[in-house]
Amino acid sequence: MSELIRFKLINKIEGISFLILVFIAMPLKYIFGYPMATKIAGMIHGLLFVLFVYQLAKAKQEVPLAAKETVLFFVLSLIPFGSFYTEKLCKSKELQPLAVK
Repeated sequence: MSELIRFKLINKIEGISFLILVFIAMPLKYIFGYPMATKIAGMIHGLLFVLFVYQLAKAKQEVPLAAKETVLFFVLSLIPFGSFYTEKLCKSKELQPLAVK
């Protein structure tokens, strides 16, 4: 599996975990008084975020991404639904791995 495919996969999973944290776990904690929800979802999301950053760095080595695009992908990962925009950008740019020499 190429680094780009792994990046797209972890981008989607990390984005979903962020939405679960913000729209499910946070209300469970602050509205319904169930703080364990954010502890569990927060830990899972944190691990996935670290994996996302690692995979973004690995994908940059394989795909000709400008520094501006790399920073944009990182910033979008900090915004709810931003990872889905990253996915759209990857598809619209038709990012392909560099040819092996």
